[in-house]
Amino acid sequence: MYVLHGLNPSPYSVKMRAILRYRRIPFVWNATGNPRDVAVAAGLPPVIPVLRFPDGRLMNDSTPLAHALEREHPGERSIVPDDPVLAYLNDLLEDFGDEWVTKMMFHYRWYYAADRAFAQTWIVTSRDPLMPEGPRRAAMQAFNDRQVGRMAMVGCTEQNRPIIEDSYRFLLATLDRHVREIPFLFGSRPSLADFGLFGQLQILSVDPTPMAEMRARAPDVYCWLLRLDDASGVDGTWRDPSLPLPETVTALLTHCGETYLPFLAANTRALQEGADEVRLDIQGRPYAQAPFRYQAKCHDALRKKLAALAPDVRRRLDPVLEQAGCLTYLA
Repeated sequence: MYVLHGLNPSPYSVKMRAILRYRRIPFVWNATGNPRDVAVAAGLPPVIPVLRFPDGRLMNDSTPLAHALEREHPGERSIVPDDPVLAYLNDLLEDFGDEWVTKMMFHYRWYYAADRAFAQTWIVTSRDPLMPEGPRRAAMQAFNDRQVGRMAMVGCTEQNRPIIEDSYRFLLATLDRHVREIPFLFGSRPSLADFGLFGQLQILSVDPTPMAEMRARAPDVYCWLLRLDDASGVDGTWRDPSLPLPETVTALLTHCGETYLPFLAANTRALQEGADEVRLDIQGRPYAQAPFRYQAKCHDALRKKLAALAPDVRRRLDPVLEQAGCLTYLA
């Protein structure tokens, strides 16, 4: 049986747990102690969750894990659309969730005092609910200081706050319209992109400040997250690829082309030029943060996936990406 080592307050952990549940792959959820230690002991980067395969292999990083499960269990409730155009859009929106919506999660969790206080309790008690009071307080403060100290590195600064919070509100409004009409992004069954958004939004639905905003602005998104947490009973189909994309999916792609992809391109340039800061305008406002090598890998992967597609697929896909303002950052 698979064993998933993660924590409830970890967006990538709950993302993988939801994927395993939807795909009806039997697994054990190991959510005590420090799953980072499992990764380090196996010689992996200190990233959670960590999945132990039935043959004893250990892997981490949620996107490679999701695709590894596709290879291990082909055709069994796949979360990758059959149509190559929808499959690429699925990859793009999953990456947007993992690497841009995570800025919203990190910002809200560590910017507002009520959220910092709750996060300390949730994270430390997830590791050990019976920790004595003295060590518990020390662990809470140490984790708070570590995460708050990383805020500028991941772009969660006072200057960037309006961009991040407005992006959160846009996502809530758009996804709320979508799930009232269509169960998931690409039909009546969930895709990897749904789970990419779910991981970050599930945390935002629990932390106090973004939870209150979600319940007030997007109650259907809140309920969608509750359904997606365990979608093992969902049986659905992919949307007909010959039909136009829903307005809401087009809006999400356009937002991606206005926010995340310009950031990815600027991050790649900064690393290539040896710059110590990424600077660009996002929707007419200045944005800055330290360059991130992992996000350069994400940008490179998206570009290579696009370049590898067959000409007939590109003839269908490129106009969609161009209309959304995405193509210039991916070609």
